[in-house]
Amino acid sequence: MKPAHAHEDPAGENHSTLRSPQDDRKEARDQLTLVLSFFPRVDAKASAILAINTGMLAVLASNAPPVLTMSVFSYVLAGIIVTMIAGSLWSLYRVAFPVLHGGHQSLIYFREIAKRTEASFIEEFLGQDDAARIKDLLGQVWRNSEILKLKFDSLRWAFVLMALAIIPWVTAVSLFSSQHPGVRTLITR
Repeated sequence: MKPAHAHEDPAGENHSTLRSPQDDRKEARDQLTLVLSFFPRVDAKASAILAINTGMLAVLASNAPPVLTMSVFSYVLAGIIVTMIAGSLWSLYRVAFPVLHGGHQSLIYFREIAKRTEASFIEEFLGQDDAARIKDLLGQVWRNSEILKLKFDSLRWAFVLMALAIIPWVTAVSLFSSQHPGVRTLITR
């Protein structure tokens, strides 16, 4: 009979008694490595969205007519675009600088390590037993997973706001370009 869950043993035996602390520590370290491997993916996507947002703002600004000649519709349209892109940029800021609170007294988390002196850190690290080290590793897995979730959620909002800005952006760039004196001369020829 196949087990209902992947962690269940079909014979009903409990393998946790057969595992050594080194096996548990390796598994916890592997889990932390897996979670940490997702951070560069989020950051790479955030960089691409930042480049697109910056490009959209640059094209919009370079095509905008002088402020005093803009219609109310142009102001509103530009305001909507700038608001959406500003929201996207705020979300990207949250991707780049997530809340890093937590990991209190950890011997793995860099901020907690930096609070100690070098000698204190070395002494505490070498004095840590296997059970405490495994708990510290698993605490870091959990906390980094929380941070990663927040980064992915913020990235999603950055993308959604950027995508929603595209249609009004195209409309505004077309409108602004048609109002440019050089384009008017070309159209009237």
